[in-house]
Amino acid sequence: MDRSRIRLPLVLTAAAVLVVGLTGCAGTVSMGAAPSANAVACAGAQVRLPGTVDGTLRQRTTNAQSTAAWGTPTAVLYRCGVAVPVVSNLPCFTLDQIDWIRDARGNDVIYTTYGRNPAVQVVIDSTRATPSVLQDIGTAVGTLPRNGLRCLAPSDAATPAG
Repeated sequence: MDRSRIRLPLVLTAAAVLVVGLTGCAGTVSMGAAPSANAVACAGAQVRLPGTVDGTLRQRTTNAQSTAAWGTPTAVLYRCGVAVPVVSNLPCFTLDQIDWIRDARGNDVIYTTYGRNPAVQVVIDSTRATPSVLQDIGTAVGTLPRNGLRCLAPSDAATPAG
């Protein structure tokens, strides 16, 4: 039997496996795990994240623990286990019993849970997605333990005795 006839199918098979392997990796979103990404509560929230947010943005594969991403190109990033905020002068609001700190940075708006430990950070590209993403992930984030802190309205702030 001619060896070239055997080599060609092997080469084509190897090339096909390589292409399939690279295609599978092409959709992976590269992210870094947060410092407390290995918290058990993060794992519990992770399995409750929705497959779709903001109506049409589908979840993609990420390469780090306790992370998620939605949209192609990526419009929403999620990381559980980020530093727990204690005090902030950024706007704080409550949505579906979850407190969020809002930090606008150009087209990206960074939302961090307040009063939850571990904390979650969600980065939304405001040109591609809306804050309704926070409602979509609320069931998952709502499973994270509360730490006693909450957003305060200006009327809740203590007034110095005069």
